[in-house]
Amino acid sequence: MTLHRRLRAAGAACLTAVLLIACGGESEPVPETPGKPRVALVMKSLANEFFINMAAGARAHQAENADRYELIVNGIKNESDLAQQVSLVEQMMASQVDVIVIAPADSKGLLPVAKRAVDQGIVVVNIDNRLDAEALAAMDLRIPFVGPDNREGAYRVGLALAETLEPGAEVAIIGGIPSAFNARERAAGFRDAMAEAGMTVVTEQAADWEQAKAATVAAAGAAGSGSALLIERVADGRAAG
Repeated sequence: MTLHRRLRAAGAACLTAVLLIACGGESEPVPETPGKPRVALVMKSLANEFFINMAAGARAHQAENADRYELIVNGIKNESDLAQQVSLVEQMMASQVDVIVIAPADSKGLLPVAKRAVDQGIVVVNIDNRLDAEALAAMDLRIPFVGPDNREGAYRVGLALAETLEPGAEVAIIGGIPSAFNARERAAGFRDAMAEAGMTVVTEQAADWEQAKAATVAAAGAAGSGSALLIERVADGRAAG
């Protein structure tokens, strides 16, 4: 299966899981029109191929299940625009959707508006970038998460990479937004793999999920580090080593 198809499938799978969470299980009947639930999918940057394909998968799933729910798809202009994402959630609250499925731009910054949505009676489901567990507990807030094990995934990628390197090679990590849970987990998984393989991580720098910034950081690192290998892991489907 191609990356494009896998991402579309992921979008559809997320919506399937959301329906089970929001509707209480597969066996429970879903109200028909006009009472069918309205689901808002709030993603990060729509310029990112990952989220473009996720949206396509979600729309395809809704088209096949049009009698079960309505879908509203939206996202922000860039990965770090927390204020715009908060505004989108508030718009969805004002329009009285039943479910908000969100890939948060920030693992902590989205929590206050997410709590307001939950308090309003909206089912909130977290995808992609996991909300901060400690902050959720401190707010006595329970929001289900549907997504991958980013640490394990990065660990496996790291081991595969290590097989192509000489023992003791120097490696640099260029990551996403430091406050994002998935960015931290991917970096941790990659470090685990490098340590197990006997490689040396000489530096870690953030590129905020932006391809242009990552290219600049990589170029500067390559010029200043000599033998260090630089790995860009800033955006699914858009990485460039």
